[in-house]
Amino acid sequence: MVKVTYLGHSAFILEGQGKRVMIDPWIEGNPQAPMSLDQVGGADIYIVTHSHGDHGLEDAIKLAKRHGGTLVGIYEITLEAANKGVEKTVGANIGSFFEVEGVKVALTMATHSSDLGAPTGVVVELDGKRIYHAGDTGVFYDMKLIGELYSPDLALLPIGGHFVMGPKEAAKAIELLGVKKVIPMHYGTFPVLIGKPDELREILKERGIDAEIIVLKPGESYEF
Repeated sequence: MVKVTYLGHSAFILEGQGKRVMIDPWIEGNPQAPMSLDQVGGADIYIVTHSHGDHGLEDAIKLAKRHGGTLVGIYEITLEAANKGVEKTVGANIGSFFEVEGVKVALTMATHSSDLGAPTGVVVELDGKRIYHAGDTGVFYDMKLIGELYSPDLALLPIGGHFVMGPKEAAKAIELLGVKKVIPMHYGTFPVLIGKPDELREILKERGIDAEIIVLKPGESYEF
């Protein structure tokens, strides 16, 4: 059983096989965050998909220094974290699964920008379930390859548009990935992020794409 808790925007906590994993833990300054940095607690692993401020590198650094745990990301991100005092980091690149604290992690492509290294998505395996967090990205045809290689059981996909996929593009991403369960993210945080889950559902219905859209409010959890 894996528990997925939404912290607003693109921030999540994954819990399974006795491990706690945070992805893009932007808390301070996040208008959707359901709790403060003091309340969120620590994790075994902090994964940061890219260095933009709304994806939590600085908060991940603070949490790792305060609570311990390993900060994971593209090499340049982990170098920055180490230079700021994080004791345990695992830098990687887009390539294959690697193991961190007993958890399988793989960085994937993302079509976006980043100040430190390349932007990424990430696949995490917990209790035999694979969760794909797309990071900030547009749709790209190699999502089909991600689906074939990693067979995600759940995808966390941005749908807000402007800087990332909108509902139309996210629907295509779902088709390419072949995933059956999706939690939308990166929408409604700022005025330009206008994509909505209902739009995504309608497009999927029109296209005959079979996928469950699971909408979480910040602070809510989903178990599977």
